[in-house]
Amino acid sequence: HATDINNNKFKSLKDLFLLEPYPNILIPYPKSSTRAVLLEMSAHLNVARRGAGARRSVRDALPFTPYRPFSAARVTGTTPHARAIFALRLQEQRAQYSAICNAAASATESAAAPAASDAAADPATMDIRVGKIVKCEQHPDAESLYVEQIDVGESEPRTIVSGLVKFVSLEAMQDRKVIVLCNLKPRNMRGIKSNGMVLCASNDAHDAVEPLAPPADAPVGERVYFGEEGKNQAAPAEPNRVQKKKYWEAVQPLLKTDGEATARFRDAVMLTSTGPVRAANLKNANIA
Repeated sequence: HATDINNNKFKSLKDLFLLEPYPNILIPYPKSSTRAVLLEMSAHLNVARRGAGARRSVRDALPFTPYRPFSAARVTGTTPHARAIFALRLQEQRAQYSAICNAAASATESAAAPAASDAAADPATMDIRVGKIVKCEQHPDAESLYVEQIDVGESEPRTIVSGLVKFVSLEAMQDRKVIVLCNLKPRNMRGIKSNGMVLCASNDAHDAVEPLAPPADAPVGERVYFGEEGKNQAAPAEPNRVQKKKYWEAVQPLLKTDGEATARFRDAVMLTSTGPVRAANLKNANIA
């Protein structure tokens, strides 16, 4: 049997437990703290062995022959069979422990997600501004993307990549006023770093998309707000914090257009100092 083990005939500790028990194989426990785990795991394997028709014996009550400092060879587990059992035992124990930990972590995250999302759904954490496209061209490596230079009130225009080729003509994009989300971390879009997002309304099928439009006289670079009480909103979160806390993921599902194509966060209208932000035609649409 030692030859079979060395030739990898047995792939798991369960396979070894289906063998007849060997009274002369003595394996030391690696750490006293793991003894309880090993006892429970081995009990299950002993049940499997008996269920498979293997002979019962008094040794079935024990996961392994208990550690007894009988001889140096037995204590250190120098036989090939002993080393194989020891290695497989640790491997299965670690796999079982990892599976339990992963399942517990997943359950905890799922339970905490709704509460965290509700708490973070504050549009004041987002830096949403009036912008003006000063230059727009086709992405050199992507037919569906535009590369825009957008003035958002900073010292230089921002480079932003948008997937609007199928919905807005290149001519209509030039010198257009748009609404820009400015505190996202830059993303690489087919080789070009995009430093923001042009907010658009879209239907559920996503076959109709319209960039949100501020009033014609809205100042470039002005930060929009939601509802009259939003005029005194706090400073927006930094991009790193937006990503870490998933602020945009919490806010975005609550942004929609109403029955008059006016942009809203829940019931609060998206406003500039000169009036509300709207889509051209799309009503009761999603905003992203």
